[in-house]
Amino acid sequence: MTGNTRIATTDDAAPSTRFGVGSMVAPLRRVAMRRPGRATLQADPVRWHYAGPLDGDRLARQYDAFAALVEASGAEIEWIPDADDGLADAIFVFDPSFMTPAGAVLLRPGKVLRRPEVGSHEALHARLAVPVVGAIEAPGTVEGGDLIWLDEQTLLVGRGLRTNQAGIEQLEAILAPLGAEVHSFDLPLWQGSTACLHLLSVISPLDHDLALVYPRLLPVALYQLLIRRGIRCLEASDEEFAASHGLNLNVLALGPRRCIAVGGFPRTVKLMRDAGCEVACFDADALCIACEGGPTCLTLPLWRG
Repeated sequence: MTGNTRIATTDDAAPSTRFGVGSMVAPLRRVAMRRPGRATLQADPVRWHYAGPLDGDRLARQYDAFAALVEASGAEIEWIPDADDGLADAIFVFDPSFMTPAGAVLLRPGKVLRRPEVGSHEALHARLAVPVVGAIEAPGTVEGGDLIWLDEQTLLVGRGLRTNQAGIEQLEAILAPLGAEVHSFDLPLWQGSTACLHLLSVISPLDHDLALVYPRLLPVALYQLLIRRGIRCLEASDEEFAASHGLNLNVLALGPRRCIAVGGFPRTVKLMRDAGCEVACFDADALCIACEGGPTCLTLPLWRG
């Protein structure tokens, strides 16, 4: 039995069946997260490419506020222990592994400092009895932020500085037995190799027929695919994209047209609410904007459906 099986409630589901993701917008049932520990709170901003010295106290409070919103949504949180391992980016749990309808894929981050995080994800999946259906190996690199399920048969992949062609080819081989097609799109260089531009930096699915996008950086072929699939694109403004360092685009879908977004960017929020979305916001200047990772990055969905 796999995560493709639809079970009425989390209470009715046996532990071994409570996994599987083939959508970015199906109701979030179970999610992995990791609280910021000393490695994050005391991180060297130059080494980790953060926006100056971090305010650890505010960062921790903002993380707690975000976690409370996730918990209030009804999603079950599985916490990854902070092993005091020096991995400042490890709070951004979306990148080191990725969920499919049949189980997890262990990834290989393009950011070398993040590669040790994969071991904690392998341990997480073993503890939760989530099957590992494949792993990305050298010379391949893939980060979760470049992966988007359009539906259970269609995976979108951003090819750029964090995810390379060798990694994409390995993903294709891993997903082929599941009947999933991989569509890859080139990302722009944007602000260079030290910055982080993922596919999820320029598009966030909000419903099966709705997405928030930043059109100036959206690959043309991806835009055309979205239009062919009947997906309406809400276009975020240049001003708020620049002011948020792109984090206004990083929106976590809790379910169709239910989401969590970074606060402080009212035009982006209004755009989503006018399209019928229920949007919860949290202060994130010390957490998301300072550390270049948004609500999606802070969560690893284990089960949606």
